[in-house]
Amino acid sequence: MMSTQYDDLMQRLLQGETRAAARLITLTENDINAAETIIHSVYKHTGNAYILGITGAPGSGKSTFISTLIQKLLKEDRKIGVICVDPSSPLTGGALLGDRIRMKDMFSSDNVFIRSMANRGQLGGLSRATEDVIKILDAYGCDIIIVETVGVGQSEVDIFRSAHTVLVLLVPGLGDDIQTIKAGIMEITDIFVVNKMDLPGADRKVAELIQMLELNMNYKYKSHEINKNVLTTEEWTPEIIQTNSITGQNFEELIEKIEKHHRFIQNQGIVSNYLRNRIKQETLQILKYKLIKKTENMFEDNSLIEKLIAQVIEKTMDPYEMANSIIRLLKFPVKDRDF
Repeated sequence: MMSTQYDDLMQRLLQGETRAAARLITLTENDINAAETIIHSVYKHTGNAYILGITGAPGSGKSTFISTLIQKLLKEDRKIGVICVDPSSPLTGGALLGDRIRMKDMFSSDNVFIRSMANRGQLGGLSRATEDVIKILDAYGCDIIIVETVGVGQSEVDIFRSAHTVLVLLVPGLGDDIQTIKAGIMEITDIFVVNKMDLPGADRKVAELIQMLELNMNYKYKSHEINKNVLTTEEWTPEIIQTNSITGQNFEELIEKIEKHHRFIQNQGIVSNYLRNRIKQETLQILKYKLIKKTENMFEDNSLIEKLIAQVIEKTMDPYEMANSIIRLLKFPVKDRDF
C-alpha cells in the first residue's frame, strides 16, 4: 500500500487508540481529499460493526435514550461508537454539541467513543462525512455504531442507507407526530419506540402506530393482488415498544428486538442487498460532491463561462443549454486499466 502522511495515525487507530480515531475523524470532516486517502487505507478493516440508526422529532429524548441504551449495551461487553449529527451553528458552522452535554456521563467509559458532527446544511438528516466516520469507528474496533440524525420529518431518510436497524422515537403529548411520519419515514423504520412511556397518552400512541401499520400492510397486500405478484421473501413488520429512558424500563426487551431484526436480515439475505445499495448510494453522494465542487471551480474567473452567461442573457441560449455545454466541458478520461 502506498505510504501516506497518515500512516502513523492509521496504525494507532487499528490498535484502538482513541486520540488517533478523533484526529482522523477531524481530518475527514474538514477535507474531502484527506478523507479519500484515509478511507482508502482503512476500508479493508471495515465491515465488522453493526450500525444502529436512531431518529425522532426534537423533544423525543433521543440523547437520554441513547445514553441509557449505551449503559445496557456496555453490560454485554460491547465497544460502542456514537455519532451525533447536530444542526449547524449559524455563526461557526460547527455542531451545537447538545448531545455531548446530555451524554457527559458516558465519556468516562473506555468502551464508548462519542462524536458530535455538524450537518453543515446537508439535507437528509446526516452529514457528508457521516459514512466516512462510520468506517473509521468500524476500523477502530467498535462492535456497535449508533448514528443519531438531526431530526425526523418527511425527508430525513438518509439514515436508512447507513444503518442496519433503524429506530424512530415518538413520545406522547407532542401533538399529532404520527402525521409527521410520512411514507419515507414509514418505510425505513424497523422499530418504533414510544419513549417517555410514563406520560399520559403512551398507550394511545401505540394504538395509533398499530393502526398505521395495519393500513400500510393492507395497502401492500392489495397492491400485490392487483399486480398478481407474490412476495418471494418474508417482509419485516416493524416492532413497537414503549420505553422509559430515565428508569431504563423495557430496554432489555428493546435490545432483544434489535437482535431479532439483526437475525432477520441475516437469515433473509438482506445484508448483502443492503451493502450493495449502500455502496451505490454512497458512491453517488461522493460523485455529487466532487462534481459540484469541480463545476463551482469552473465558474471562478472563467472567460468561457462568462461567454455562456452572456449568451443566456442575450436569449441565444437557455440555462439548460448552458448546463449541457458545461457537462461537455467536464471531461473525465477513463481507461480500461483504471479498473
